[in-house]
Amino acid sequence: MQTARAVPAATVLNLRDLGGITLAPGRRMRQGIVLRSGQLSGLDAVRDVAVAALGIRTVVDLRTADERQWAPDRLPVGARLFVADVLGDRPGVAPARLKALLADPAAAERVLGGGKAEELFAQTYRQMVLSPGAAAACRAFLETAADPRARPVLFHCTAGKDRTGWAAAILLLIAGASREAVRAEFLAVNPAVRAAFAPYVRNFLDAGGSPDIASAVVEVRPRYLDAALDAVDERWGGLDGYVRDGLRLPGSVVERLRVELTVPV
Repeated sequence: MQTARAVPAATVLNLRDLGGITLAPGRRMRQGIVLRSGQLSGLDAVRDVAVAALGIRTVVDLRTADERQWAPDRLPVGARLFVADVLGDRPGVAPARLKALLADPAAAERVLGGGKAEELFAQTYRQMVLSPGAAAACRAFLETAADPRARPVLFHCTAGKDRTGWAAAILLLIAGASREAVRAEFLAVNPAVRAAFAPYVRNFLDAGGSPDIASAVVEVRPRYLDAALDAVDERWGGLDGYVRDGLRLPGSVVERLRVELTVPV
């Protein structure tokens, strides 16, 4: 199943162009207008020609205030920054503390052992659906993506897997992707994220850390996405109710996302 195209950037983690993903029969996502990635704190805006060639106009940062302070974005030339903090009302949850969770194996075992790491992430995904603050951030991101003056848009969190993964899932579902296509894209980031976090995982394991905890923290898993989608179905009866009553996304924005971000196959 078609997933996003990996962009061979030298200084940006997990950069992917959502263009080309198959949607409803006869349509696919347009290329070069909506991209996802990890944080841009290491971007070399001048020398990273793959990023420069994208012509990014807007960077949407989904991270917390602490994350932005510790690792501020370096923006592509000519781009503006737009903050849409998904975890603003719960800044201490797991996706905002990936490296910290791998820093102390003994503490990790106490807090995350016995399957609690996976459970913690699954619950965080539910909260990204149910939290009013997360809904406001996702709505702001979607409104930005729908604005032709803002595109091309690059949206990101820290690793580009959890908050970014859910934001990508919402966007693709609204555009007309099946849940199977969304799941394929959601899981497709794992190789890049494993590679990026390999040194931290290696140190964690060398110090006696649990491989099960490390993988639950670093990877995305089907259960994480399922937890979010289940919350959508349970609270709002499906995508349409979530978009209308959960995100409160104007119908005009939904229509622009479905028309302007897609092209015939």
